[in-house]
Amino acid sequence: MIPDERLTQDVLAELAWDPSVTATDLGVTTKDGIVSLTGHVCSFAQKHAAEAAARRVKGVKAIAEEIAVDLPFEHRRTDEDIAAAVLNRLDWDA
Repeated sequence: MIPDERLTQDVLAELAWDPSVTATDLGVTTKDGIVSLTGHVCSFAQKHAAEAAARRVKGVKAIAEEIAVDLPFEHRRTDEDIAAAVLNRLDWDA
């Protein structure tokens, strides 16, 4: 079994190596081979890439992911905007 400290360092190295992940905004802890990812990213693609990077590391048994996605302001939508978009789409399907 790989020691937790080594797994943490290996996951951090994998995150740093992956160009689609901004590793500086992520934290990694490990207990009994279970890796916890914390922090925030600016897209769901980065969140998925961070999880995939951690899964690539030999010795990782499971991942507890607590990564928040902070969308850029121009991509945020209010509940009213979402409701209007849904109604518009339903009108198109009718």
